[in-house]
Amino acid sequence: MTTSDARSIPEPAVSAGDDPRHFAQVLSAVYDAAMSGSRLPARPRSLITQSWDRVRTAGVNPDSGGAADTLGVAELEAQRRESGLAAVLGELTRGLDAVIADGDNILVVADPRGRVLWRSGSPRVLTRADRLGFVEGADWAESSVGTNAIGTALMSRRPVQVFSAEHFVRTHHSWTCTGAPITDPRTGVLLGVVDVSGPAATVHPTTLALVASVARLAECTLRDQHRRSLDALRSVAAPILARSAGRALAVDEHGWVVAVDGLAPRERVTLPSALRAGRTWLHDLGDCDIEPLPGGWLVQVAPTSAPGSRTIVELDLAATPPTVRVGAGDGSWSWNPTPRHAQILALVARSQSGCSAADLSRHLFGTDDRTVTVRAEVSRLRKRLGGMLVANPYRFADSIEVVFDDSHRTAG
Repeated sequence: MTTSDARSIPEPAVSAGDDPRHFAQVLSAVYDAAMSGSRLPARPRSLITQSWDRVRTAGVNPDSGGAADTLGVAELEAQRRESGLAAVLGELTRGLDAVIADGDNILVVADPRGRVLWRSGSPRVLTRADRLGFVEGADWAESSVGTNAIGTALMSRRPVQVFSAEHFVRTHHSWTCTGAPITDPRTGVLLGVVDVSGPAATVHPTTLALVASVARLAECTLRDQHRRSLDALRSVAAPILARSAGRALAVDEHGWVVAVDGLAPRERVTLPSALRAGRTWLHDLGDCDIEPLPGGWLVQVAPTSAPGSRTIVELDLAATPPTVRVGAGDGSWSWNPTPRHAQILALVARSQSGCSAADLSRHLFGTDDRTVTVRAEVSRLRKRLGGMLVANPYRFADSIEVVFDDSHRTAG
């Protein structure tokens, strides 16, 4: 077994030329030793070790897994509509049809929380999956059912293959599964996972590369769809901007710029999470008048706006609930972060050089290996605060002045 994982290249569970049956026996011995606390006869892959550590912390039972929690029909349909994955379902099915054509494997598409939204395959393998609770609407996050290609791909944000006793729950040892995450190219948000699962004997090293390639193809399809929608918005917005006076631009609902007049070219503008028509303050632009367009917004910079002025962020984190107040020019707004987000904001604001994901993990959880959770939380924060929070390391932008509730001031 390998002692380290290459981060850039997906690593199959079983290398070409290895005997899967013998490898499964080795894994079974490793698993039994790990569960009993005995000395390991070999080292699992680091990806698996990290996953086992996470699911132990989550309290998953290796003999029975987590409690059954399946969505009802109406809720499942709502999740499918909101997932953003329906647009690429045909792409995923066509790309992986050859893998499930022999009837031994099933194709599964899950959302970013590990919920199974769709599955397809022969009645024989679907019946086997039913016995494991591997059904539409089921929760296959690591924290529910232990190490598996869906949950572990979500946690690691990389394509993974999990074979036999690499699964944390014993009843899954007769299976092999291969999953790859799918990310929305418009926002960078994780949309979910595509997975191929079947009997352990069907494991093949090329399956991982195939599933990863199909996931990337789905992302390319979403990118092409986005490009077409931008072109359509541009055809509407360009004539409007040509007749407008002053500085203006047109953006789609995610802030991607399609046309500019009187402003420096830019690729994207950070928009508030609940943008509406009327006067709104936007980071780097100042006060703006917002009007709806088909598929986006017309943003006209107010003549009195001062985009170069300093933005003040006041953190009143000792209040109940914690409060963040943002002010710039003539505009201001406030927000009540969750306690966890309040902790992150305090850590970032008080750091002179910024915080890495490992730094935040250590402060929040007492260990530096919860970086996936940290990045997800910071991603949610950045959706709310936009360009005021920057990454590598995480810190407030240079144009931001942070004021704590004790009136201590620090430049971000």
